Amino acid sequence: MPVEPHDPCVLDSVRPLRWQGTSLDVLDQRRLPHETAWLHCADAEAVAAAIRALAVRGAPAIGIAAAYGAVLAARSGDFAGCVARLRAARPTAVNLMWALDRMSACAASGADAGRLLEEARAIEAEDLAANHAMGRLGAALLEQGAGVLTHCNTGALATAGFGTALGVIRAGVAGGLIARVYAGETRPWLQGARLTAWELQQDGIAATLIADSAAAALMRSGTVQWVIVGADRIAANGDVANKIGTYALALAARHHGVRFMVVAPVSSVDMAARSGDDIEIELRDPEEILSCGGRRMAPMGVAAWNPVFDVTPAALIDVLVTERGVLQQPDAAGMRRQFGAMHA
Repeated sequence: MPVEPHDPCVLDSVRPLRWQGTSLDVLDQRRLPHETAWLHCADAEAVAAAIRALAVRGAPAIGIAAAYGAVLAARSGDFAGCVARLRAARPTAVNLMWALDRMSACAASGADAGRLLEEARAIEAEDLAANHAMGRLGAALLEQGAGVLTHCNTGALATAGFGTALGVIRAGVAGGLIARVYAGETRPWLQGARLTAWELQQDGIAATLIADSAAAALMRSGTVQWVIVGADRIAANGDVANKIGTYALALAARHHGVRFMVVAPVSSVDMAARSGDDIEIELRDPEEILSCGGRRMAPMGVAAWNPVFDVTPAALIDVLVTERGVLQQPDAAGMRRQFGAMHA
């Protein structure tokens, strides 16, 4: 049966990971949009290196890649050591730890490599299903003719497919609800300019790119009614760690009466983190700020501060969407009702 044009599945052509039977191929996101190249990861060390280097990025995709890395670890004879190195690849996204905890529990139950592969495939399939569910739930909150602004890349490249915040945008476009899509460039790695713009283009979704510093002016113009972002970790009180710049967007959105939506799978919820203060924020090489495209932009001797994430307080978030449902004005009580004591 042909897919109907309004079916959001038609807007879902990109995949960042390919299991090849004895190895994992990773779409190298550092080389997009100009080149589509795949990294061949034949062992867990190569998967960890791809995660560290941002060849694969996005909290759910990191978790899925690590799950397949654990399959390769089981074949190496050093499962525990390889998993520890995978776990240390990036500190902020809780999906990485969640996926490795799940794979480790499976291994501890006596599972062989074949059973571990089934578990990794299940993690990937569950994420894709969750993304479609979140897309439907989030799109249902949008008004006809809405303008939306997104940050970083939260689409198929960052997940098993379809995306989290970009999944809501895909579903909203497919349903005829969204009239205008804006994407912030997302310095310093330009995930919005390089990845989100490319990904939407693959599926025929028109988007307008803006400099990060233009976001408040865009909101003031009345062109956007929603800011829709993802999350790398959500604390028990509803605070959200996400790509650096998210906090500034939330502040501007509150000032201008623009609604702020966070979209993330349940695996991004960390009820052991009482607030955003408990979330470790990854700091990366200052050279990422001082240079662009391999070319030095700042004078020699200048220092730079390069946090990858910031924390948006729950009080600035209008709605949190997970595959479990919609939580309006998330706070500690609402998080307990929705998620219990997960990861605690």
